[in-house]
Amino acid sequence: MRYAVILAGGAGKRLWPLSRLNRPKQLLPLIEGKTLLTIAVERLKGLFPPENILVITNAEYARQVADALPELPPQNIVGEPEGRDTAAAIALGAQLLAARDAEAVMAVFTADHVIRPQREFARCVERAIEAATEHADALVTLGIRPTWPHTGLGYIHCQEEYGAGLQEVSGFKEKPSHQDARKYVESGKYYWNSGMFVWKIQTILQSLKQFLPETIAALDPIRQAAADGQDVAPLLAKIYPSLQKISIDYAVMEKAPRVLMVELTAEWLDIGSWPALSDVVENDESGNVIVAKNAAVIDSGRNIIVSENGHLLAVVGMDDCIIVHSGDATLVCNKSDSQRLKELVALLEEKYGKKYT
Repeated sequence: MRYAVILAGGAGKRLWPLSRLNRPKQLLPLIEGKTLLTIAVERLKGLFPPENILVITNAEYARQVADALPELPPQNIVGEPEGRDTAAAIALGAQLLAARDAEAVMAVFTADHVIRPQREFARCVERAIEAATEHADALVTLGIRPTWPHTGLGYIHCQEEYGAGLQEVSGFKEKPSHQDARKYVESGKYYWNSGMFVWKIQTILQSLKQFLPETIAALDPIRQAAADGQDVAPLLAKIYPSLQKISIDYAVMEKAPRVLMVELTAEWLDIGSWPALSDVVENDESGNVIVAKNAAVIDSGRNIIVSENGHLLAVVGMDDCIIVHSGDATLVCNKSDSQRLKELVALLEEKYGKKYT
């Protein structure tokens, strides 16, 4: 048996003002009217039956997620009482799935990327499942061959090749300097860390017991409650806030004795900021990305223009800008300043509390 877990708990501050604490970027209908979360589930069609797909998200918007994914059983939408990073979320998913089938294969996916074509993605995932089954002692990750020296991503260092797109991982490098990133790209031995994994449930549980014992022990009652058919939400509310906040890369992947990598030979686009829409939404003749029912643009180019609820956006004589209107806030900034939105959200929280965040 095989199961998929989609991690969908991020807030997406760099997509403010549409993305908020109670409405994350995964639920924004930005790609041809679809949300990133819907696209993430559609991408798994043919790989996993709907009843074998779990979504781990924030409890505050678990209802919105369930409403957006009616094809999934309600019990497959799991709400975290608070964010404790990816290690806790994956440990929770592993315990819940172990209650169903402890011998199964577990695949972990993200909900904030566009990956195409789907057929090539499916081929690579099947290869990873095959590798996790054949090499049951290994943790398998999916890596992307870098196209430029990105300093905001982690890198996977590979050495030995097994053939058929499978390689032995010798180490992980987190968010390098530009100089180091350039060396990684030029070497041909480093891949972008996609944050997607495949492993036997028993293998990840054993790794968590070894490297994150307090977390996995704390979640043991969740596994028992799930096996007994109980609602795990009350237990989660008590247990989850005390779990260590750490990523699965730092907690497990960098320490695991055996990690294999399957190269994801598909286009992998991180929709983590407004400029990223240029890669996934059709541009007009002036290079503008327009996601709005009503927009008028004159002598303006290479802008990101987004509006909700039919609000008209009229843009004249502006280039390389981000203009986003939500129900209660409007953002105007240069594309070059898009990475400062986290700074802006922090300022808004300091000035207005949670009202606009």
